[in-house]
Amino acid sequence: MSADTLPDRTVDAVVIGGGAAGLNGGLMLARSRRSVVVIDGGTPRNAPAEAVHGLLGLDGTPPAELYRRGREEVRGYGGTVVTGTVAAASATEPSPEGDLRFSVTLTDGRELTARRLLVATGTRDVLPDVPGLAAHWGRGVVHCPYCHGWEVRDEPIGILAVGPVSTHQALLFRQLTDDVVYFTRRTELDREARARLDALDVRVVDSDVEEVLTAADGGIEGVRLSDGKVVARRVLAVGSTLAPRMQGLEALGLTLEDLPHGVGRRVVSGVAGSTEVPGVWVAGNVTDPMAQVGASAAAGAMSGAHINAHLAAADADAALAARIVGAGR
Repeated sequence: MSADTLPDRTVDAVVIGGGAAGLNGGLMLARSRRSVVVIDGGTPRNAPAEAVHGLLGLDGTPPAELYRRGREEVRGYGGTVVTGTVAAASATEPSPEGDLRFSVTLTDGRELTARRLLVATGTRDVLPDVPGLAAHWGRGVVHCPYCHGWEVRDEPIGILAVGPVSTHQALLFRQLTDDVVYFTRRTELDREARARLDALDVRVVDSDVEEVLTAADGGIEGVRLSDGKVVARRVLAVGSTLAPRMQGLEALGLTLEDLPHGVGRRVVSGVAGSTEVPGVWVAGNVTDPMAQVGASAAAGAMSGAHINAHLAAADADAALAARIVGAGR
């Protein structure tokens, strides 16, 4: 990806994050003839996956290809996309006209000033500390039946429980295969949940999982239990703990909240990704961790449109104030 030159003037908007949400937000702003810079760290959440699924018209597209097209589209409308990560972002003194201003500094020392910010940094999946698990993330180790389910249909699937919510995950993957094993990993599984799994012929294993084994072909061979037994599996489904990517953004003062069932945190947002911090919007997995690519892109589009509307109102207010001052001379 080529790195565009940063503008030396205050831009209308800086988008932090070059995934689906950030690029679509940048696209909407660029199409509205706004000066916009998208800062792309190049590490989207779905980078390990072979393809994006469930996205109408683009199902099966590799993530890297999808984002390459997105960057080209933003640039095609006059937007700027740069490679980099943010070291610091904060509100600064307003403009002489009273409009908002934000300072953004990249880790390589480059600096930007913007009137509005869209934070679309995504979230980070923190996996259980099981040896061998992380090496298969996005391929043999999956979390979403809608993102990966069709590709693992009819395979022997294991559910690595992280809490009560994992039983729901087991029901969804049972729809895709007749061979599901539920590894409790010493998490609570009440009588009703056991009965439901049993009714669907899901085998429950209460021994702890000590290691994920790799097969000769590079895929998953199975899991080794604490009693030494090996349960053959080709696919493992596991819920991750979700941690919004907020490095360098602490000074903005965005509010975070815990997600239900202890699955992680998110940035609190309102209509179209608006936040309690004036001039700052959020979109995508940083505020909606369960959103797939299509939903994240749609959220970015809404945030971009919302930002443009606020800028349009600010521009009108500034023009009116200038006219009143001019008339008073």
